[in-house]
Amino acid sequence: MGTVEEIKQELKRILKYWESDAVDNEFGGFVGRRNHANRLIEQSPKGSVLNARILWTFSASYTYTAEIEHLKLAERAFNYLKQYFYDEDYGGVYWTLNHDGTPLDTKKQIYAQAFAIYGLAEYYKISRSAEALQLATNLFNDIEANSFDPLFGGYFEAFGRRWEELEDIRLSDKDANEKKTMNTHLHILEAYANLYLVWPNERLADKIERLLNCFETHIIHPKSKHLVLFMDELWNFKQHIYSYGHDIEASWLLLEAAEILGDEALIEKYKQYAIDLAEAASEGLSADGSLLYENNLDLQHFNREKHWWVQAEAMVGFYNAWQLTKDPTYHQKFENAWHFIQKHLIDEVNGEWFWGCDAQLKPLLNEDKLGLWKCPYHNVRACLEIIRRTGAA
Repeated sequence: MGTVEEIKQELKRILKYWESDAVDNEFGGFVGRRNHANRLIEQSPKGSVLNARILWTFSASYTYTAEIEHLKLAERAFNYLKQYFYDEDYGGVYWTLNHDGTPLDTKKQIYAQAFAIYGLAEYYKISRSAEALQLATNLFNDIEANSFDPLFGGYFEAFGRRWEELEDIRLSDKDANEKKTMNTHLHILEAYANLYLVWPNERLADKIERLLNCFETHIIHPKSKHLVLFMDELWNFKQHIYSYGHDIEASWLLLEAAEILGDEALIEKYKQYAIDLAEAASEGLSADGSLLYENNLDLQHFNREKHWWVQAEAMVGFYNAWQLTKDPTYHQKFENAWHFIQKHLIDEVNGEWFWGCDAQLKPLLNEDKLGLWKCPYHNVRACLEIIRRTGAA
């Protein structure tokens, strides 16, 4: 069986897992957490990011599979987001809910608003739901009204329920408590580009172009070509960390946004950045074909773990670099990433992929199979992208 046929089969397996193991038949929506062994952790919080990523996953998959079950699961995710995560009083989506759908952490993390837009725009493509598009444009307006920095450009990280400033605006406890981050800007860009496909609004186009400019001016390091992760209000960067997974993910997402705008000069510019970022990411490759997690140069600490999402993005980013250059080494990197996934990440017993493994290829037993961060978006998207790019759909 060829690589693309293997990827098609794996896509089916991943979707089957989320169909069978993620639905919460007792409290609605989707369960909050399963551990490494796939055991359901009862009454776990439900995250807006996971729900939005499930919404995107089944919406995008339905476009490919035309399976009615995928449409139903997209509808389930949309209805749950609309009814429970969306804040009717102040706008935006909550960060987390209790297992029964009551609000838990009501902060407005801009990263979560972006993923809600991303999922809603994808759902609109298959449903033509005016309500979904309205929610997406509401969230766009919420971000622009509250998070956009009119003085120095870009977007601030997080706010309270009423959009008031917070002391702790970190996305997770792994992140620096800084006002601007690469990760949030990358996913606002991704969301806005997807929204533009269904809502070609001039103001939205301008915001996408400005975001691309932020990456060129402030986030892609001019010398190393790695992404700068954490910045203050004035775009001064605070830590010297190479995140190889984000480098390779951004390599194709930035170009995709330029292509969606249709600006030829921008497209040519971001083709070169795609190659630059793929080269920077390649510094994190190991001999077994995996892409390592990150290198903190300030602490002289190289995290050599191999996470599922990093390998998924490596598949797309290196394939994209091969499409741009026809350099066979990039195609080999794509193949190597897929073979590593097959050998070390796919759960042959329960389905889906494990979170990852350490430098010695031992599984990370304390990480989730399904959770606030463990989702179907990276690996499903990687499969769909490779199928589309090879013309195998």
